[in-house]
Amino acid sequence: MAGHPPSASSNFPAPVKSLAPTTNRSSRRAYNAFVRAYAERKLDAETDARRDVARPSTDEAAESGPKRTRREYFNDYLRWLAPHRVAIGVFVILALAVAGLQMIEPLFMRYIVDKVLLVQGVETAERLRLLNLAGSVFLAAIIAQNLLNAFKDYKQRQLNTKVMLSLRRSLFERLVNLPLNRLWDMKTGGILSRLTGDVDTTSGLLQLAIVSPALSVVRLVIAISVLMTLNWRLALTALAIIPGIMVISFISAKRIRPIYRSVRKDIEQIDGRVGETFSGIRVVRAFRREVSELLEYMRGRHTVLRKELFAQRREMVIWTAWGLLMGAVNVVIVWYGGWLNIQGGASIGDIMAFQWYTFLLLNPVWNIVNSFSEMQRSLAATERVFEILALAPDKPDRPGAVAAPKDVAEIRLEGVAFEYRAGRPVVQDFSVTVPGGSVVALVGRSGAGKTTITDLVARFHDPSSGRILVNGVDIRDYKLTTYRDLLAIVQQSVFLFDGTVRENIAYGRHDATDAEVEDAARRANAAEFIEKLSEGYETIVGERGVKLSGGQQQRLAIARAILKAPQILILDEATSNLDTESEQLIQSAMAGLLAGRTTFVIAHRLSTVHRADLILLMEDGRVVERGTHAELMAAKGTYFEMVQRQMESHGESAESVFR
Repeated sequence: MAGHPPSASSNFPAPVKSLAPTTNRSSRRAYNAFVRAYAERKLDAETDARRDVARPSTDEAAESGPKRTRREYFNDYLRWLAPHRVAIGVFVILALAVAGLQMIEPLFMRYIVDKVLLVQGVETAERLRLLNLAGSVFLAAIIAQNLLNAFKDYKQRQLNTKVMLSLRRSLFERLVNLPLNRLWDMKTGGILSRLTGDVDTTSGLLQLAIVSPALSVVRLVIAISVLMTLNWRLALTALAIIPGIMVISFISAKRIRPIYRSVRKDIEQIDGRVGETFSGIRVVRAFRREVSELLEYMRGRHTVLRKELFAQRREMVIWTAWGLLMGAVNVVIVWYGGWLNIQGGASIGDIMAFQWYTFLLLNPVWNIVNSFSEMQRSLAATERVFEILALAPDKPDRPGAVAAPKDVAEIRLEGVAFEYRAGRPVVQDFSVTVPGGSVVALVGRSGAGKTTITDLVARFHDPSSGRILVNGVDIRDYKLTTYRDLLAIVQQSVFLFDGTVRENIAYGRHDATDAEVEDAARRANAAEFIEKLSEGYETIVGERGVKLSGGQQQRLAIARAILKAPQILILDEATSNLDTESEQLIQSAMAGLLAGRTTFVIAHRLSTVHRADLILLMEDGRVVERGTHAELMAAKGTYFEMVQRQMESHGESAESVFR
């Protein structure tokens, strides 16, 4: 049974129940730790600490600026609503009209009771006429109120949809342009949770934080004014106990927000783990970890459930208190109103109108309290959304930045150094001049800084010191979009999108013709296997290209680079997943691609770089040897020893390796 995951029909909650409590990572332990942190008011401090840890360098911490307050995030949201002010205005007018019609309804009831039903000395026909007239107007007011309310609800949903779509678009745009380090810290789950759940929750903030409280205040003022006009004694009696319960409710509701912030954080981690599980499903199954991943998922979800119930128990206290309050006020009004009626101080119509107005009075008060409670969820999500929108995009263009040249005559790296974290250099004092159209090979052990150099050339990162010049101009003085147009990259770990073969080859050039796509595939030695696929170039490759072999994926990536026809080409172990025969075919096919293009090649197979114009041997982020293959072999240094070791490991002669 250990080798087989439970089926849909099996009773899998039983093992979850029996195993979870025995582990140090059980949901109960996590929940108990959460409750202790909540009681000690440590949740906000923990959130701030995580944000500090997530900052990978002091430079990025400086870029993010001082920590923002909740009021600042809320002000950001208000500024975000500014373009929708006309729609918001229409919505508010409709809401006020609905509220006004609701507030006059009790007056119709009071008029019918006191002026029609209980009036003395008026003929029956006249009373019927007055009743029909008042009833008709009353019915018209109710119909108008419901029609306006339906139109108001539609306009609200329309407005929420527009705001949500606009917010989601801007959030996605900011995320795809954030520095890579920040994206790595957020992980896939954090990114997805912000784009989906957080944006959906934020959209309700307009109603909960602005419209509903504003309308409730208007209704409150009108109701109190009418009550005081009708009978000030009954009004004071009804209002006496409201302020205290409101203060208690606000304090209780404010304490709920940290709970929902913690819930959103947990959901982000759970979603990230799910993404990792299914991205690495081969590893999961190979090591028979299906049940362990299931338990991990259920532990996380169980913890979230416990926290949500923890918050709901606190909300139920508020709801129950308000239910008791409304019932008590109604009893007091009927009781005290009856006493006043017997004493001649209030009419039956006054009492009935008061009951109705009391409901209209307590309802907006409850809406204010409930909106404040519900708003805690929206504010927790809003902070996460606008925290991202407040971040600076990756490498904004400098003032006066110019378009990159169409042709690359020279690339020069001068004293380049780089560190991901302060005090831990990855590249040090790297200098080289690369004439346009030449091939530079970067070789060395893993971790020597080879890929970091190509990332700096691609401007995925900027040097911590030194500079990179293209045609004598610092690449930071070029507009980033135009500079990236010069580049194409083929990496060892190929990434293909879940689309057709044709779409993946044309990813860098959507305007490419079918003939150009097929020519690029032919030059990458990919046309033969593509034509054998079930639907040829229209075959869906699956997520990350899972329907293709590693070598096929890599050849598609090479075809993608060939089609773009870049000025600067980066090949990071581009032929590592190819068999020897395919590698030889690719090498000959890429000879035409490399001609006239400045190329950086990273390779552990030294047979793939011996024709390079310049070979740079790197150790610990520094260049320790440089020259052509012949020059480095003649020097008999580290490069020579590496070649000898590879030859011995493969049992091949130099002629067979470097043919």
